[in-house]
Amino acid sequence: MNKKKIAIFASGTGSNALQLIKHFKGNPNIQVALIVTNSSKAPVIKLAQENDVPFSVVNKSLLSNNSYMTSLLNLYDVDFIVLAGFLLLVPPFLVKIYNQKMINIHPALLPKHGGKGMFGMNVHQAVINSGDSESGITIHYVNEMYDKGKVIFQANVKVDKKDNAEKLSKKVQELEHKYLPEWSEKLIMQMRYI
Repeated sequence: MNKKKIAIFASGTGSNALQLIKHFKGNPNIQVALIVTNSSKAPVIKLAQENDVPFSVVNKSLLSNNSYMTSLLNLYDVDFIVLAGFLLLVPPFLVKIYNQKMINIHPALLPKHGGKGMFGMNVHQAVINSGDSESGITIHYVNEMYDKGKVIFQANVKVDKKDNAEKLSKKVQELEHKYLPEWSEKLIMQMRYI
């Protein structure tokens, strides 16, 4: 059986990308083959270089270019895509090609606190402002709209009265780091038998 290859799409520091790289290092079935970022200044690039993972900087117009993106992903034999803090909307042609083979991790309990602009500290601040007693993560399939794909898994944490966005972010990140690699593996392994 050929190794399944993952592309990680990330816009920022890449802490989840790092967890995925570490998780799949030496895995006989799955390998992180490519990191795609939309910013040439994203710290995730350094992380890719340090871990010998090829990377590609793809701006908005390249991302929406069907032949460019298809060629790029085919070049690395990408079977599965994980969005880990990727801020651009994925174009419909990629959603179609990677139907049920592209997931996103959202740092809140969807359907609440999702949609355009809901990323990073914005999400955690929105949770605190809403007075919700819990937050968490949502791993979901990607469709044509921000944070609207079918939910696969959720895990939650308590929001304490003394939490600010930063404290809440740390709690949520622990869940991200724990569950994203685990669920990526689970879904990819299921795919192998489809």
